[in-house]
Amino acid sequence: MTSASRQSTTAARGTVLVAAQGVALGYGSHTVLHAVDLQIRAGEFWFLLGPNGEGKTTFLRAVLGLMSAQAGTLRLDPSLASRAAIGFVPQRCDLNPTLPTTVREFVLLGLVGTGTDRADHAARLAPALDRVGLAGMQARSYWALSGGQRQRALIARALVRHPALLVLDEPTTGLDLAAEASVLEFLAALNTDDGLTVLVVTHDLHLATRYATHAALFHGGTVLAGPRHTVLCSANLTRVYGAPVDLHPGRGGVA
Repeated sequence: MTSASRQSTTAARGTVLVAAQGVALGYGSHTVLHAVDLQIRAGEFWFLLGPNGEGKTTFLRAVLGLMSAQAGTLRLDPSLASRAAIGFVPQRCDLNPTLPTTVREFVLLGLVGTGTDRADHAARLAPALDRVGLAGMQARSYWALSGGQRQRALIARALVRHPALLVLDEPTTGLDLAAEASVLEFLAALNTDDGLTVLVVTHDLHLATRYATHAALFHGGTVLAGPRHTVLCSANLTRVYGAPVDLHPGRGGVA
């Protein structure tokens, strides 16, 4: 991906891409999250953390436009309003494994709903595959890829949208340690080198302390959000997880 294409697909650093103010989210009469306040700015690398069932996926669904707030306001920058500039990497691939699918076919599924002209497909496909380290694999079967390569193909499927915001749900689930490290180093490069804003849902605190610039802790229907070093401190983690948490310093150290 050239520097020119990076500049055209990312918002100016510091631009507020997602702003939640007093947001309540839930299903029917059941409220899962209440009074959520946070801002996600262009160029940041966010990790959403917390025990199961605390609302991480619910918040993700709201950002993706799959549900509306029960109260408060959730505003997205105009560049994200249609969600076409949001790239989403799900936890699992829901394709039928008996369906023959090439890497090219799989990645181009990411353009569904963008209105992209078919003539533009090749121009988007090649840089996306190159960026994730799958150059030259267009004709290979998606099902013949390793677990780490499939995860990279999922990311490429999001990158063909030229997103301003990349959202990933448990991107390292099922990967071995080497593949996990490879995927996270790649995401960090997208953030630091390409200026892409990244939002990751995970249970892995150690990954967050190593890679995050910002974090959000989900617990008891509330969200504590801000710079990593202020959020991922011993007192907060003990309160959320109910026991002392021993973490190693991340890229910038852990408070």
